[in-house]
Amino acid sequence: MLQDLLIPFLLVGLAELGDKTQLAVLVLSTKTKNYTALLAGVMLAFILTDGLAILLGNFIADRVPMDYVRIGAGVLFIIFGLYTLLNKEDDESSDSYGLKNPFISGFGLIFVSEMGDKTQLTSALFATQYDPVLVFIGVIFALFILSAIAVYVGKIMMEKINKKTISTAAGILFIIIGASFFL
Repeated sequence: MLQDLLIPFLLVGLAELGDKTQLAVLVLSTKTKNYTALLAGVMLAFILTDGLAILLGNFIADRVPMDYVRIGAGVLFIIFGLYTLLNKEDDESSDSYGLKNPFISGFGLIFVSEMGDKTQLTSALFATQYDPVLVFIGVIFALFILSAIAVYVGKIMMEKINKKTISTAAGILFIIIGASFFL
């Protein structure tokens, strides 16, 4: 029973460490002061994508053309990158730092990019081997810890590094991640 929780927790946590979705969370956290809303949106996306994968197993992977999902995710990342690079607002007093709605931004970007991702497919496979409820708890807990760390690191970066430098780096990183979906 404990292995049903720990194995998915450890393996999904290790697989997601440094993954594009964690980099996206990090970058998004540099664009807002509303970290709770961002984290809530990100976690809802993880709960839905990985929860569906666990419930439906390989059914999703067999029915949804992953090429379309990849293209959509790539375009979304590139749009975020271009918006970040072209957005010239310097209103430091703004509560959003550039994200109009951190919850929606976090949810949308992670939801699309997590579809067909290795951690989503791994979650589905674990659910066929172990208790699906414990798999879900282990996976979501691992993703929560990594996402919270990414948000915290983004917050620290905003306090230590010039906002314009972070925005430029974030825009470039989003475009690179988006382009990687096409390769």
